[in-house]
Amino acid sequence: MDISDIYDKFDQIGCLTFATIDNGMPQTRIAHLFAYDNDGLYFRTMITKPFYDQLKKTDKVSICGMYPKTSVSHDEEGMPYFAPGYTIRATGDIKEIPLETLKSKAADNDMLMLGVKDIERYPAMTTFCLHSAWGEVYDFDFEMEHRSHKLLRTGFCFGGRRIPLRGVRITEDCIACGDCLENCSFKAIYQRDDRFIIDHTKCDVCGDCYTICPTNAVEIVIEDP
Repeated sequence: MDISDIYDKFDQIGCLTFATIDNGMPQTRIAHLFAYDNDGLYFRTMITKPFYDQLKKTDKVSICGMYPKTSVSHDEEGMPYFAPGYTIRATGDIKEIPLETLKSKAADNDMLMLGVKDIERYPAMTTFCLHSAWGEVYDFDFEMEHRSHKLLRTGFCFGGRRIPLRGVRITEDCIACGDCLENCSFKAIYQRDDRFIIDHTKCDVCGDCYTICPTNAVEIVIEDP
């Protein structure tokens, strides 16, 4: 995915959750992205808001959203039902964009002109760019209404970041008993020679393989981005 694909996924949602840290405590609010270019994704806030103070102190933000519905319905047995859709998240480093820099960028990018006009109308407004980040699109169809598997995860990164592995994987202690394959409802496990392997693009990290493995061959992995 390139930066325009990432922006389009976020923009289709519209209102997004932005998360920051304030004196060790997580904070969230609803905002949106309004533009992109080769340098990253852009959003605005006021310098008078706590959001601004948190952004300046950490230079980091995390953004997520869900499409097309955020509501949950239930079937006749009371089990939750999610209509097919996707979630998307991105976490990384931000920098404040001075007005004169924004004007210069806007000369070649009409999307950024919205930020210029907003700042001229509201002088306390400012613009930030998420310039280095990693994340993923979590495309779900839990009832397999449109395909043969429940999940498709697509990782992305930009601005010098990498896509970390955060989930589970099967180690060399695997004895190829097949218990994990039999119990994986996401169809994320396949066999290669005498080993079983997890396809991380389909894996929900539900833990079924981790709890059922008789040799503890499934390990939890949390890599740094």
